[in-house]
Amino acid sequence: MGGAWEYRGRWGLVTGASSGIGEEFARALAARGMNLVLAARREDRLQALAAALHAEHGVETAVVPVDLAKPGAAGVLWLEASDGRPLHLLVNNAGFGLKGRFDELPAERQTEMVRVNCTALLELAHFAVRDMRPRGEGGIINVASIAGYQPIPYLAAYAASKAFVVALSEALAEENREAGVRVVTLNPGPVATEFQDVAGTVFGNDPVGLRTPQQVVAAALGALERGQRTITPGLVNRLSTYVVRVSPRGVVIRTAKTIMKKMR
Repeated sequence: MGGAWEYRGRWGLVTGASSGIGEEFARALAARGMNLVLAARREDRLQALAAALHAEHGVETAVVPVDLAKPGAAGVLWLEASDGRPLHLLVNNAGFGLKGRFDELPAERQTEMVRVNCTALLELAHFAVRDMRPRGEGGIINVASIAGYQPIPYLAAYAASKAFVVALSEALAEENREAGVRVVTLNPGPVATEFQDVAGTVFGNDPVGLRTPQQVVAAALGALERGQRTITPGLVNRLSTYVVRVSPRGVVIRTAKTIMKKMR
């Protein structure tokens, strides 16, 4: 499903907009003339970003501070974000990772990760599809990860959460293909952002497949404009998702375990 895609004068919602890939999505969309609702936990950063985008690009902005780990938060966010504004684009970017042995990581923290990475993403996508289908147009970008294509020891729950995002997003793309709603699955590889500090997966010098937030966002928006369902920025990262799917499962998991042990 290709064809023209228009940003200017329309409204988009970006979650996790206070830093990293989410902030870059906001900057790139504002540069294209899209009005934005910015959502994240850190209101001070959101306010500063909103003011900067309005000053630089003349777009309208709104800020909704929210913790998507809390039950019901996604519904509150959608109600506030869509109040008086038909949302044309949803960027489901909020998420975090945790590195460590499964039984040594706090169960509640892992559950919070699943709430943000999976449950809130699902709920927001549901609200978006429900509103966009009757209009016959709209777009959703769900930020998954190349980690979603394989089990990863010491990133077990995180990789599983991203596998959920991949499967859900690809199914939604097909369900809504003929209804005019575009759903893009974005699979970043390594990206140098605050995400890595939280997850505990800080990279060494020049890791294979490293991309900048600007490169990742440019690839995602290009996929949206082309009507492409899945995008994995960077040739090395695209090859890795293919290799893990065709290689023996046991070999893939043991290799991932070896890599993660070195990172520990």
